[in-house]
Amino acid sequence: MALISLKKVDISFGGPLLLDQTNLQVEKGERICLLGRNGEGKSTLIKIITGEVEPDNGEIVFQSGLRMGFLPQEVPQDIKGTVFEIIAEGLGDRGKLLTEYHQISCKLAQDESDELIARLDKVQHELETDDGWLIHQNVERIISRMQLNADESFEALSAGVKRRVLLAKALAKDPDLLLLDEPTNHLDIVAIDWLEDFLLKYTGSLLFITHDRMFLKKLATRIVELERGKLFDYLCDYDTFLKRKQAVLEAEERQNALFDKKLAREEIWIRQGIRARRTRNEGRVAELKKMRETRSARRNRTGSVNMKIVDAEQSGQKVISAHNISYAYDKKPIIRNFSTTIMRGDKVGILGPNGAGKTTLLNLLFEKLQPDQGNITIGSKLQIAYFDQLRAQLNEDETVKFNISDGYDNVTINGAPRNVIGYLQDFLFTPDRALSPVKQLSGGERNRLLLARLFSKPSNVLVMDEPTNDLDAETLELLEELILNYKGTLLLVSHDRAFLNNVTTNILAFEGNGVVNEYVGGYDDWLRQRDPALFSKPAKSKKKGKKKPEKTESVEKIRKISFNEKRELENLPAQIETLEKKQEELHQTMSDPEFFKQDKELIAKTNEELESINNDLAKVYARWEELEELAQNG
Repeated sequence: MALISLKKVDISFGGPLLLDQTNLQVEKGERICLLGRNGEGKSTLIKIITGEVEPDNGEIVFQSGLRMGFLPQEVPQDIKGTVFEIIAEGLGDRGKLLTEYHQISCKLAQDESDELIARLDKVQHELETDDGWLIHQNVERIISRMQLNADESFEALSAGVKRRVLLAKALAKDPDLLLLDEPTNHLDIVAIDWLEDFLLKYTGSLLFITHDRMFLKKLATRIVELERGKLFDYLCDYDTFLKRKQAVLEAEERQNALFDKKLAREEIWIRQGIRARRTRNEGRVAELKKMRETRSARRNRTGSVNMKIVDAEQSGQKVISAHNISYAYDKKPIIRNFSTTIMRGDKVGILGPNGAGKTTLLNLLFEKLQPDQGNITIGSKLQIAYFDQLRAQLNEDETVKFNISDGYDNVTINGAPRNVIGYLQDFLFTPDRALSPVKQLSGGERNRLLLARLFSKPSNVLVMDEPTNDLDAETLELLEELILNYKGTLLLVSHDRAFLNNVTTNILAFEGNGVVNEYVGGYDDWLRQRDPALFSKPAKSKKKGKKKPEKTESVEKIRKISFNEKRELENLPAQIETLEKKQEELHQTMSDPEFFKQDKELIAKTNEELESINNDLAKVYARWEELEELAQNG
């Protein structure tokens, strides 16, 4: 039986149906990528599966006992508590007990009162009667695997780490199906690499939305596209999907052209007069009426974004020259002894971990900040257009139209006036949407609005700080083409590896301790040239504060390890090594896209084998920790 089945599901929010008689099945072990343009209803479909949104019609069938985990697209603003508390929340009542146990344990480090010890004893008893310790081990294992600090405040974390905490919360219940809505948003390249590796080893089913093409290619074993309310299923990799999709669109275009041609002939015929209304022609008249209804009901594809950059007068040959610059914040080195020369026409990508100082470097290069040492020379005749990742240039309370034209009806493009509504339609804003306040826009719409604003002004230098967030694949490809044909200079901060590969001629990489190195080429070229030790994956976070207090004798009696348990402990590493070797072999097998094209029974059998090994590993690790603790007691 499928994990979930959607049957003839409809939903609309006042306009055309977002989902129109939609059918979908998710099988065990699949990694399904849900594609579609911005606004097609992908997130709505995910929310219908989670139960957050009720469909207008249709049926949703879940496998009995199905456990689901969900990572939303945006981080909720009202979440408070420590990392441990947030993750435990996903476990319901047992999670509350775990949180209480964790809080009391931390307090005991400072105050070993009889009241706290008695309360700890009671909570431990409740956990023991409800498999609480197994769940506790699972939560701590997830925190370790996700490289998180259990006692850190959620509110103090970066956007990328917050999303990692929410992913850990979704995984805490050991879900059979994991739903991810734009999981790479706000993650840096190291975090995205880590997430890819983690999900490739994940044994449950995945249904995820992403516009990160490299992420999609590595993970997806099946692609489902939502377009004009319908789901189209492709059991293939991304490159094959693009070819098949193009063939489908061309066939549809030919079919529509033939239909429209026939309809036009019939419309001419019906206007010929009395001959068309004779009894023997009533069938043809009825057929014409059906054709009119069919044409009226047809949903055409939303047009493509029509982006054009307004070129300014050519800048000087040398755009920016930086010599031996350094900058520190709160005595922490952000940039150290950095030099570069950026020439007219260069397309420079800037990459590094979140918080490394990429935006700070941009501000230094364009003299919004002054370096602590060194000097920067700006070239002549620069006209700079700036894309801000925080969208601070947008007035949230004003309309889309106002943000482009300051309330005027026309905007000047290439020296000629143009109606602002018509200009916004090039960026897929309908007249009604153009009069909506910015605060009602989705993330993708806000980015399109920023691009519309950016490209309405002449420039010979483009500075783009994370322009690809929330943009659909088709708009990304158009933006790439636009930038490739841009005659000016580009400075681009991005974590989109495919985008960096396709548009950049140079890479400036933050590689730790204020070091910024320069490389020729794009992302893949940087990977080949860099020193891996300088840009390694983040180390496991160390817990802050005091260690968890040991259990007192009033809570649990201390005993020593027996002779047989010592022998068992000595043999455990070999058992773990054998199980991990089998686990790695199965991961390698399942990471091959061809694996999921095999017989379903073979796929299910392999999944069951991997699940069994994972369970055995968890038990062996738990036993190892137990025996190690006894060994420490002597």
